[in-house]
Amino acid sequence: MYTSSLFALAASLGSVSAVYKGFNYGSTFTNNAPKVQSDFQYEFGNASALVGTSGFTSARLYTMIQAGTTNTPIEAIPAAIDTQTTLLLGLWASAGQSDFNNELAALSSAISQYGSSFASLVAGISVGSEDLYRISPTGIENMSGAGADPDVVANFISQVRSAIANTALSSVPVGHVDTWTAWVNSSNDAVINACDFIGMDAYPYYQTTMANSIDNGNATFWDAYDATQGAVSGKPVWITETGWPVSGPMENQAQASITNAQRYWDEAGCAAFGKINTWWFTLQDAAPDTPSPSFGIVGSTLSTQPIYNLTCPAGTNGASDQSSSGSSSASATGTATAVSGSGGSSAPVATNTQPGPESSPASSASASAPGVGSGSGSSAPAGSAPAPSDPAPTSSSGSSSGSGSGPGSGSGASAAPTTTIVGSSAGGAAPAPSSSSATSALPACPTDLNGPYEYPHLIVPIDSTQPDTALGTSYNGTVSSTVSSLFNFDIPSSDAGKTCSLTFLLPEASQLRTSNYEISGSGGIQLSILTTAAATSTTYSNSPAAQQVVGSVDNLQPGGAYHISSDSCPAGTTVGFEMKATGSLSLNYFQDNDLPGIGLYVTVC
Repeated sequence: MYTSSLFALAASLGSVSAVYKGFNYGSTFTNNAPKVQSDFQYEFGNASALVGTSGFTSARLYTMIQAGTTNTPIEAIPAAIDTQTTLLLGLWASAGQSDFNNELAALSSAISQYGSSFASLVAGISVGSEDLYRISPTGIENMSGAGADPDVVANFISQVRSAIANTALSSVPVGHVDTWTAWVNSSNDAVINACDFIGMDAYPYYQTTMANSIDNGNATFWDAYDATQGAVSGKPVWITETGWPVSGPMENQAQASITNAQRYWDEAGCAAFGKINTWWFTLQDAAPDTPSPSFGIVGSTLSTQPIYNLTCPAGTNGASDQSSSGSSSASATGTATAVSGSGGSSAPVATNTQPGPESSPASSASASAPGVGSGSGSSAPAGSAPAPSDPAPTSSSGSSSGSGSGPGSGSGASAAPTTTIVGSSAGGAAPAPSSSSATSALPACPTDLNGPYEYPHLIVPIDSTQPDTALGTSYNGTVSSTVSSLFNFDIPSSDAGKTCSLTFLLPEASQLRTSNYEISGSGGIQLSILTTAAATSTTYSNSPAAQQVVGSVDNLQPGGAYHISSDSCPAGTTVGFEMKATGSLSLNYFQDNDLPGIGLYVTVC
């Protein structure tokens, strides 16, 4: 089935001498530190010289904005010019018009600043990334973060066309990247019609509603590609994300391992390289922390030596392509006959389809890990793997100031003891509180996200039934009779002299646009400060000790905004907290700062 479509594709591309191949690159490292020009240059250089490959000289970006700035062009651009790396540009499209205006400003500035040396390297412009998936029932069920409606994405594409008109980028194709399940949904046809190209993300590893072992990985991927082609009216389909994790949990029948990652590269990747524009996920996603799952083909130390053999088997497209440069301004169009139908296709529905920066675990990123880092009232692109976000894919501006409108403190708030919030330098012991029952005369900060706040840079669940298993980073806060969640907050030096309040938000489900939660039983939550910060390797057995209970909510109810504790901000430190369930409460929620917000925050005043 997938073989015949590949042969058709190969025939249709006979006149194309070379196509793009490369990797996805987030704007920050997994600790949310911004990447700068030298970092991108190092990544691009290692990618182009990977042992066993040649021609991986293209980079897909998720945002035009340099992390930590409002609308300064991303420093990946001068790095690409210096290394002659081609670029699939990205503009983040899930944070509203105001933030998109900053993306447009950065794009216009890049054109003016770098001119033809930049324009000659641009393969295309992607307006948004998985925005349609994140508002789909599957995306909402998986609590994937903020998205955008089809008419919004189509309008943003039109705005980009206006911005590049009569510039050096005027002839560059403009499109959108989304999951294959979004493209086969006919309700998204307005976006298809607006695109010059279709960027498809597909991950058989996550397709848990069907047989998804590595034995089926290759066929499942090409079924998704065929279904996408059948739904997009002949538009060229580019592979913008796919890969298989080298480590991580089982997803139905899919096992994350180095052996399986290599097999998926050999079968799915090598069939596409040199025939279809392809950006693999990913070169490295373990810098400095390793997410779960992890898709990087190099480990925590960036080098040209991959962790598995990247030499394509003889007879595959990738094998013949390894002797070519693999980079040019040519774009693959592709006209393969789809095996699965269009629109109302009977193609299997995936429960999740990608781990990119905009939707990766909290330490990442999806570019944009919602609920990770300092808040700005909306989520945007982040880390190099994942989002949370890679990840999420997560304002990469680094601002701690919240914006936007939303409900205030809500109803059902429960008073809690007020205790000194103490911090620890990363990995170090926290100073002991002045008293085990210390209280502060400082007033509590608002229990909403309409002002400045900090959100967790790391969320790690631990499970007493799996005491020695490191469950890794998570987008979700989860508590039950056996599971608790650890949260790290990096309190910036700029918060010195201010008041910090630990706050828990649980709005009514009807108030949430981009998140979701499951709650059962009766009871509440208890928050304790830890002796040290948590790590991605933390398990139930090696979890930092709880130093002191700082507060609790006895009867947690939807619609509540709960003040836990307040004191002077421990500026310049990392603070770790453990959240446990009390009574018979079971709660699983997607930490999301899209107003009114849900989850654990430190509000600042």
